[in-house]
Amino acid sequence: MLDPVELSLFASRVDSICGEMGVQLAQAAFSPNIRDRLDFSCALFDADGGLCAQAAHIPVHLGSMAYAMADIVAGLEWAPGDMVMLNDPFLGGTHLPDVTVVAPLFVGDALVAFVANRAHHADIGGEAPGSMPLSRSLLEEGILIPPGHIVRGGVLNRLRLAEITAATRNPRDAEGDFAAQISANRRGLERLAALIEAMGVNTWHQAVAQLNDYGARLARSALVAIPEGRFEFEDCMDDDGLGHADIPIRVAIERHGEDLAVDFAGTASQVQGNINCPLSVTAAGVFYALRCLMPPQTPACAGTFSPIRLRAPEGSLLNASRPAAVAAGNVETSTRVVDVVLGALARALPERIPAASHGSMNNVAMGYGGKHPWGYYETLGGGMGAGRNGGGLSAVQTHMTNTRNTPIEVLESRYPLRVRRYALRRGSGGQGTRPGGDGLIRSYEFLAPAHVTLLTERRRHAPWGINSGGDGAPGINRLNDEILPGKLSREVQPGDVLTIETPGGGAFGTVASGK
Repeated sequence: MLDPVELSLFASRVDSICGEMGVQLAQAAFSPNIRDRLDFSCALFDADGGLCAQAAHIPVHLGSMAYAMADIVAGLEWAPGDMVMLNDPFLGGTHLPDVTVVAPLFVGDALVAFVANRAHHADIGGEAPGSMPLSRSLLEEGILIPPGHIVRGGVLNRLRLAEITAATRNPRDAEGDFAAQISANRRGLERLAALIEAMGVNTWHQAVAQLNDYGARLARSALVAIPEGRFEFEDCMDDDGLGHADIPIRVAIERHGEDLAVDFAGTASQVQGNINCPLSVTAAGVFYALRCLMPPQTPACAGTFSPIRLRAPEGSLLNASRPAAVAAGNVETSTRVVDVVLGALARALPERIPAASHGSMNNVAMGYGGKHPWGYYETLGGGMGAGRNGGGLSAVQTHMTNTRNTPIEVLESRYPLRVRRYALRRGSGGQGTRPGGDGLIRSYEFLAPAHVTLLTERRRHAPWGINSGGDGAPGINRLNDEILPGKLSREVQPGDVLTIETPGGGAFGTVASGK
C-alpha cells in the first residue's frame, strides 16, 4: 500500500510521462496542425484498457479514449514491440482525421499497461482538402483505418503505412506525423518501463488500484454537492449543413445517492449531415463537464468517471449508427453536449455554473487538389462564458478543444494564404454583471485557387447568458461581402477574402440588479 504522499508522487509521475510523450510528438511532427497547433493527446492505460493518466491536452480526444479503450484492447492480440493504429469512429475513435496509435508494455511475459496517443491529421484523404467535408456518409470523409498493427514485434509495416499515406494529399507530411506518433509511444514505453522497474509490478498494480479508488472518492464527494433530483435542459444545433435546422439535444441529469445518471432521451435522431456523434464523443463531453465540478487534484483515471452513468438512444444524434457522417460531431456537437450538461447543472447549482461559451470550434478547412496539392485545417477561438466570480476570457479555445492558433508566419510560409486581419471582435460578449468574453476576427486572402469547407455553429442561435445575463453575439462568416451559412463547401479564387467572426460568450447576471 502507498501512503498519501507516495500516491501523490505516483500520480504526478504517470502524468509527467504523458506530458513528455506530448513534447516528443510535437517536436517530431511535420504538419503545423500537430507541431504548432498541438492538436493531439497522450494517455496511459492499465492492462484492461482502464485510464491511468492523461496530459492536459484535448478533452474530446481524452474522454473518448477513456470511454472506449477497454473495447479496443480486448479485441486484439498483443505482443512486445507491437503498435496498433486506428481511426474508426465506431470502434473507439472520434472522426477520421483523429488517428490513434496504441502500444502495449510487457514486463517479461506479462502485459501490464498501454500507452496511446491520438493526433488530428489535417489531411486523411476524403472528398475535400482538410478532410472535413460537408459529408453525408463516413465513406466520404477519408480513409478508414480499422484497428490493426502498424508495428509488429518492433518492425514497422511499411506497406500498410504506404497505403495509408497514399490516400492523403501530402504523403510526406503524413508519414512524418505517423512517425512522430510512433516515436511518442516509444518514449512513453521507455519512461513507463523505468517507473515500473523501479517500483515493481505488484506495486504498480496496487498503485493503479489505489489511484482509481482515490479518484472515485473525490468524484463522489463532488457529485453529492448536486441536490438529489432530476434536472433537464435543451439546446439545439443550428443545422446539419444539408437543410435540417434547429436539431434538438435534450438531457436529464439525475442524482440518487453517490451516482449520477446522464440521459439524452428525446435528442434528435441521427441526421444526414456530418454533425452526428459516436457514443464515445458524447461520453467525452459528459466526462469533461462533470470533471469541471471536481477538485483540481482529482486524477484523470478510470475511477474518477466510475460514478457516472451515460445513456443515449441508439441511432440518435449522440449515439449514431454506422455509416453516419461524423466529421463535425467530434468538433461541433461535442461542444453542444457540454452546453446542455452545464445548462442542466445550472438548474441544480445556479451559482457555480457559467454562461455558455462560444459553442463552436469554428472549423476552417481548405486546400487544393491539383498539380501541387495542399490541405490545411484549423479551429478558431471565441468568447468564454462568464461565471459568478469573473468575466469570460476573450478569443480563447473553450471546453472540448485546447489547441493553439496557427502562427501567421507559419501559415503564410507553408500555404498560398495571407492573413489580412486577426483581431478581437469587440462588443461580441454578452452584457451583464460579469460580461462574456469577446470572439475574434480572422481574415484569409487566397493567393491561389482553393476549396474551402466551413463547419461552424452558433451562427443562428446565440450562446446563452445565465442568471439574467445577456447572450453572446452569434458568429458571422463572410466571403468578400457575401454572408455565408454556418456550414459550407465552396471553391474560391485568388484575391478572395474569407472572414470568420466567432461568437462571443454569454454573461452572468444583469447589470441593473447586480445579481
